[in-house]
Amino acid sequence: MREHRGIRLTLLMLQAFVALTSFAGGVALVIGSLDASFSTVLNPPAEYLAGSPFDSYVVPGLVLAAVIGGGHAFAFVQLERRMPRALFVAAAAGFATIIWIFVQMIVIPFSALQAVYFAIGLAELGLVLLMLDVLGRPAPRHSPARAKSRLNAW
Repeated sequence: MREHRGIRLTLLMLQAFVALTSFAGGVALVIGSLDASFSTVLNPPAEYLAGSPFDSYVVPGLVLAAVIGGGHAFAFVQLERRMPRALFVAAAAGFATIIWIFVQMIVIPFSALQAVYFAIGLAELGLVLLMLDVLGRPAPRHSPARAKSRLNAW
């Protein structure tokens, strides 16, 4: 993995942001579902769940905190420590965010936060691609570097 300091730092910041806000949002959904007196802007009306498999926001809140928040925290640690599979984990976290937003938009009405997190998921995937140097110039057709890269592909 070629080092791209600015791209890597941007991806780390996005991962940290999504990890923290997803965990906090998931906890708020769970607490708001269990305690009616705890009402915040993060607690959508229960009517939105009509026709969904959920009676309350407890399960969605737990999934948001554990899968999205935990997945991004794990991706952050992997990338920060420069682990070999960090970009794979980062891409998985970005895809999870996009899938979460798609499912959320099926269940509840559109909000600006959905657009923000969808854009963040796309940005994460774009940054992973940039770190993989997908826009880099290919080696000349008959260069030793190209021959070596072909051998390494096997």
